[in-house]
Amino acid sequence: MPAEPRAFAVLAYLVQNADRLIGKDELIEKIWDGRFVSDAAVSTVVKTARRSIGDDGTAQKYIKTVHGRGFRFVGSLSMRTEVAAATAAEPEPAPRPPPDAVGDGPTVAVLPFSMSGDQDGYAAMSDAIPGELISILSRLRWLKVIARGSSFRFRGPEPDIGGIGATLGAKYIVTGNVELFAPSLAITAELADSRTGQVIWGDRLAGKLDDVHRLREELVILVTAAMELQIPQHEASLARLRSPDALDAWGAYHVGLQHVYRFNRNDNERAAGHFERAVQLDPNFARAHSALSFTSFQSAFLRYSTDRDRDVRDARRFAERSMELDPIDPFVNFNVGRTHWLVGDPEAGQAWLERATALSPSYAQGLYAHSWVEVMGGRGQVALGNSTKAVTLSPLDPMLYAMQMARALAHMHNGEMDEAAHWADQGARQPGAHFILWALAAAILEVANRHETAIYWMKRAKTQRADLSQEIFFSSLPFGGDLARSQMQTALVALDIR
Repeated sequence: MPAEPRAFAVLAYLVQNADRLIGKDELIEKIWDGRFVSDAAVSTVVKTARRSIGDDGTAQKYIKTVHGRGFRFVGSLSMRTEVAAATAAEPEPAPRPPPDAVGDGPTVAVLPFSMSGDQDGYAAMSDAIPGELISILSRLRWLKVIARGSSFRFRGPEPDIGGIGATLGAKYIVTGNVELFAPSLAITAELADSRTGQVIWGDRLAGKLDDVHRLREELVILVTAAMELQIPQHEASLARLRSPDALDAWGAYHVGLQHVYRFNRNDNERAAGHFERAVQLDPNFARAHSALSFTSFQSAFLRYSTDRDRDVRDARRFAERSMELDPIDPFVNFNVGRTHWLVGDPEAGQAWLERATALSPSYAQGLYAHSWVEVMGGRGQVALGNSTKAVTLSPLDPMLYAMQMARALAHMHNGEMDEAAHWADQGARQPGAHFILWALAAAILEVANRHETAIYWMKRAKTQRADLSQEIFFSSLPFGGDLARSQMQTALVALDIR
């Protein structure tokens, strides 16, 4: 049977390298381009690849799992040839894309929710919840939302996702169900790609009927957060399957996002190249300009180049241009706010970060940035609330390491040293963490009297950046509170950082 693109790519790579064992990390680097992928996601794709060639996890006739080490194609040479020919067969034709599939951003349609159980007196919930979702999602500047008058024409427990998407010109469809068996209540929501029918996100909340307003508010927050994280990741995955020359501005932008969150010099440069192409194709693409500010910020923050002053200027220049183009985009305000960190005045950017979260209360990265400014200013309790909320909203965020480190600092400010040590160590272990964060984790752990663990993370930091100094540390993390700065300085000296 034909294999879906990702499963075929895994199968092809294993066949091409049948002479050796392929580790999970190598597979992620080659097939997922190195972005964070859970073990469960890898296993699912391998399972799909097996099924496409008549294999399974029990027989393992062609794809063998070596537990703890990786995967290997174990078929004979003649089998490999037949498998390659079979899987390379003409794929089933994809559904016709909706009108905005080329050269444009995503459009979402929120359908009326279905109802099951005791509906007497509560039927209005099936319209009220998606109606509120439409209102809130309309505030996301990068996302177009189909009006209620159009999307609510499609009712029924089993909607034709592909047909509705084509009719409304919507790439994405949100569906849901309200289960009411008094006194219990549950609300389920799913986000699907109308072009393929693939469900890319789903969640379920349950409680008592008396909790209906709390559950409704939580669902709106979850769906909004899913839009900010899941759609860009999905769009990036689709763009990776296309030729670079065929990418439009939207596709180039999302391929750039896959690189920018890896936090190393080479990927940051590649990301900047994709964002520059997006700007060339669409000079008024505010988010692409803002993403260029993000790459310049990263270069200045992690000192990738020898001209940090230029990087600081570029971060501000691109952010200001994006603000001219779209002043009420949360991502734009987020990047404008962060540029003030680079000149040692994070408090000056606080208004922009507050505006980002006011525009989109579920914007996890805005909440995380807000918490960093609070914690560097010595306001631990406020920072703890924002960092905790950010992690809750986006537990797989590419900047999870920074969210958890902000949480560690907040606990340190509050004198809760066991919690500070725990979250510092957790943040340092997350994908994307870098020498500044490792050094910060080491300092927090030293303050918490976890000397051996502090030494470990400082060694990691110095391995990546041999010239690490207090000047580099405090220019990247401009602590405003005298106590926190004093604690950091004492810890850095104890760890032999001058």
